[in-house]
Order: sequence, then C-alpha cells, then structure tokens
Amino acid sequence: MATISAVILCAELFRPLVAWQGMNRVQILKTTIISTAIVAAAALAWGPLWLEPENLDPTRPIAAQRALAIFVICMSLWLTNVIPLAATGLLAIALLPLLGVMPRDEAFSLFGNSAVFFMLGVFLLAAAMISTGLSKRLTLTFIQRFDRTPMQLVGGILVTSAFLSLWMPEHAVAAMIFPIILEIVDILKLDKGKSQYAKSLFMALAWGAIIGGIGTFLGGARTPLALGLLSKHMGEHGLISFTTWFAASAPVVVIMLVVAWLMLRYSLKCDVESIKAATQMLDERVKRLGPMSGRERRLAVLGLATVACWIGVGHEIGLGVIALCSATLLFVLQIVDWRQIQDYVNWGVLIMYGGAVALGTAMSQTHAFEWIVARVIPTDTPPMVVLAIMATAAIVLTEGISNSAAVAILLPIGFSMSDALGVDPITMTLAVTIPSGLAFSLPISSPPNAICFSAGYYSVQDVMRRGVVMSAIALVVLLVVMSVYWPMLGIGQGIEVESVGGALVGL
Repeated sequence: MATISAVILCAELFRPLVAWQGMNRVQILKTTIISTAIVAAAALAWGPLWLEPENLDPTRPIAAQRALAIFVICMSLWLTNVIPLAATGLLAIALLPLLGVMPRDEAFSLFGNSAVFFMLGVFLLAAAMISTGLSKRLTLTFIQRFDRTPMQLVGGILVTSAFLSLWMPEHAVAAMIFPIILEIVDILKLDKGKSQYAKSLFMALAWGAIIGGIGTFLGGARTPLALGLLSKHMGEHGLISFTTWFAASAPVVVIMLVVAWLMLRYSLKCDVESIKAATQMLDERVKRLGPMSGRERRLAVLGLATVACWIGVGHEIGLGVIALCSATLLFVLQIVDWRQIQDYVNWGVLIMYGGAVALGTAMSQTHAFEWIVARVIPTDTPPMVVLAIMATAAIVLTEGISNSAAVAILLPIGFSMSDALGVDPITMTLAVTIPSGLAFSLPISSPPNAICFSAGYYSVQDVMRRGVVMSAIALVVLLVVMSVYWPMLGIGQGIEVESVGGALVGL
C-alpha cells in the first residue's frame, strides 16, 4: 500500500511538468530538477541497499535511504517552489510514516515542537501592533527624527526598519513602512525609474529590514525553525538564549548597516535638494495620531515585559511558553479581538516549520547525512573551512529560494558535518541561519525585497549590482566576526583566528 501510494504521489508531482513544449527556461529548469529528484528518490526508496550499515541503525538500514529519498523530494520542491512551501511541509510529514521511516504518531507529534508555537506567538504580537496602530506610531516617530536632510531621511528609514525588524517579522516591517515611503516619493514628485533618491529610499527600507531581521529570534521565520532543528538534534543542550543570539549577531547588524548607508550614499546620486514637503507630511501624520490609546499603552507594556522575559528567563521557561502566554494576554487584557488579527498569522509558514523539523529529526535519527558526510568531506577539514562553506551556501541559496527553505535544506547537512568533523552544532546553527537572512540582490529572495521592488522605482539591474557587493561584504564580515568575536562569547571555541584567511582563499 505504501509503495502504491508513493508511486501515485510521484506521478502526480511529475504530471504537470512533462509538457516541455511552450516552456520557458525557468520552467524547463524546474522540470529537470523535479524529474531528477523523483528518479533519485525512487531509486533510494525502493532500490537495493547501497548505504552501508556503518553508522546507521543496524535494525533498519533502509530507513536511512528512505529518509534521504524524502529529503531529496522536499529539497527539489523547496528549490523550485512548484507547490507552496507549506504543502511540501505537509508532504514531508505524510511520507515519513508512509515509507516506514518513523511511526506516524511520532511523525505527527514533531509538528508540535516549541519553534512552531514560539512563531505563532510572535505572529500574534506583531499582528496586535499593526491592528492597534502602535507600529505605525513607532514608525512615524522614528522616521520623523531623521527628516532634516535628504540623506538623513535615507539613514532614518534604514535604521528604523532595522530596529523594528529586531522585534517584528521583517516582512511585516516592510509592509508597514512601504506606504509611508510611497507618500514621500509622491509628495516629492520623484519619477519612477529615473530618480536616484527614490531608489535609495526603497532600498534603504528593504536592506534595513533584512539586516535587522538577523539580530534576534523575532525578525524572520528561519530563526525559530533553526532553533527547533537544533533542539531536536541536541535535546536540552541545544538551546541558544535570546541574549546569546543577539550578542552573536549584533556586530554583523551594526557593520552591515554602516555598509548599507555608505552604499546608498555613494552609489546613488542624491538628486533632491530639499525634502521640506516630506517633512511637513510626516509632521502632520504624527499630529493626526493623537495621544496613545489605552490598547496601545497596554500592548507597549506587554511587549516590553515579553522581551524582558525572553532575555531574563527564556532559557529556563522556554521562549515558546513565554510567547504563548503573551499572546493569550492580548485577549485577556482586551487589546485585540481574534477576528481582527487572525488574518495576519502566516499559517503556511507554521506548517512548513512542522514538516522541516520532522524531516530534520528523521535525518538525524537515521544518520543518513552522517554516512554521506563521512565519505565526502575529509575528517581533518578545519572547522572554519566547513563553517565558511556552509555560510557561503546559505547566502547564495537564499537569493533564489525562501530563507526558511534554505535553512531546512542546509542545517540538517550542517549538523551531520558537526557530528562527523567535531564542529559545535550551535556554531553551525548561527553560521547557517544568520547568512540565510542576508539576501540583498534579487526581488524574489526575501519579502522586503519583493515589497520594495513592487513600487517600480528601480530595476532588477539596479539592485543586483549593489546587492551582490552587499552579499559579498556580508559574508566576509560574518567570517571575521565568527572567528574573532564569537569565541569571546564562548561560541566556537575551537575556531582558530588564523583559519579565516585560509577559509576565504578556499572560497
């Protein structure tokens, strides 16, 4: 029955892709990837046992091949986005018991990991900020303080979006500030495709949200997913505190904000002499907000208390528990109504989390990746070289696919490398997850990029020329911070400073 069901599933995935006639190059590439993945997965799942039992579960060696087959299918779907990411997550959970990799109750229970509920609480808190208007008040208040000169306004948008992305999902920050930028360029009468200043405003929003999003657990979906995978891999020892993550990423955030401002300042000409009209508009918008409402004040206190708990007792109580308690208090304190905010929750991302964590757990339990890594990567490979390779793969891969999908693909491989080569899994988690959020080049690479590009004020070529440079600088900055600064925090103690040069040369 399992074989018949899996064959039907593969056939249904393959059926819409077999009509080559009339396809463009992207469609042909996707078809090729999916077709190759289906053939490889079938060979792994139902072919002869070619993974030697060494380092595998001796009672079920075929489970490793079938777990790898499921990973190949899911990876191809995450890469091509032929079906939604959430649907691939559901597929992963279904295939694990279907192919006998793990019992169905165990596979389904993995969906209820703490990372899913932590992100649910974060989504609800962010939705409450938007619904009550507190996020708009914070945005206008911050930007208004930087509206004296044209370049100060660019810097203000960059810093504001970065700061808010420390506490809210970056896509929500971009969507929230985007209408304000549209008003500014409209009042200043900036031409689409021609105004260099308009390009700098929208790029400042996108890049600020992206950079700030790596600073804490709250800026993007990829971080809770990575924490969930780490927890499943290491158990109770696989915990990274809120303060540790912030401390590890803060230098990258600060340096990249400076780099972004310099890039916008010197690569785009400021063709606006005065922003007086925009300043007047912002002043009027702030006055129109009036005093804070009771709901806003209660939410502000709740938000500060939540962050304080994450920092102070998050390691002991659990980030997910605190997030759910805070989400519940939104309704106890009558800050919001469920119907007002339920549409703000990205349920698809939560479903994708569950599937990715379940798949990562299966790969860990069967030791499939460890077997492959042991035969592909020499055991004497320096830790810094391994981390540099994974960071480079993350920053390249996330330009073409969802950063959550990039983490779901790379982190299980990274953990296998950690086990085989003696690399700290916590360091590996940071080295993969932080660069997976630094996608500057393509509109499709992250929601902030897509939102800002949709305004039509700059072309793909405009952002790619600058984004590639930003990504390259971000990688170098991360490698230096990783080798010099992280050991001071007790992260990656075995990384030698001298290995940075070797890692860069190796890349």
